[in-house]
Amino acid sequence: MGMGEPMDNTENVLRVLDILTSEKGMAWSPKRITVSTVGINPGLEKFIHNSDCHLALSMHNPFSEERKQIMPIEAQYPLRDVLKLIRESDKFKGQRRFSVEYILFDGFNDDARHAREMIRILNGLKVRVNLIPFHHVPGIPLKGSSRAKIELFQKELQQRGITTTIRRSRGLDIQAACGLLSTLEQVQQQKQEKKSAEGLFPL
Repeated sequence: MGMGEPMDNTENVLRVLDILTSEKGMAWSPKRITVSTVGINPGLEKFIHNSDCHLALSMHNPFSEERKQIMPIEAQYPLRDVLKLIRESDKFKGQRRFSVEYILFDGFNDDARHAREMIRILNGLKVRVNLIPFHHVPGIPLKGSSRAKIELFQKELQQRGITTTIRRSRGLDIQAACGLLSTLEQVQQQKQEKKSAEGLFPL
């Protein structure tokens, strides 16, 4: 996760997974590996049929038009088609795990309407939903949902039988939590610009 889209490079991802799980390689169990994707069907189909590793789908909004606003891939590979591919595969009816990653943004994808739509489109799938708090990124208008809203969203899903966890943020105190390292330079630049402006125009 967090190192590019694996289904854009499926052949090499599969080679790496073979090495990691091979007795001549790292000998890891496929059950210890999860591959995360936004949902690119050609590569996803290859992955499903040629690997036994777990799969995580980055959803972030169950409504197509809203999802396009933050995930342009929705226009080419709609969520409904991605879920159809997963639903029709026998590979997720055993021990192999399918999970959904869902970052909650305040006022954008965190109300009861979104929870109910998630319940509807995930109906019948053996799935675990992982709710992810959003760490604010400089220059982006989206804000993270409050803890109370996240827990309410979790409760809505759990009441309908969907296993739902809330990801624990680690490294937040040193600006090293998910998504923050990539924006550290932006933050430092903003601080420097502010410092320079204060020097030019002292109060």
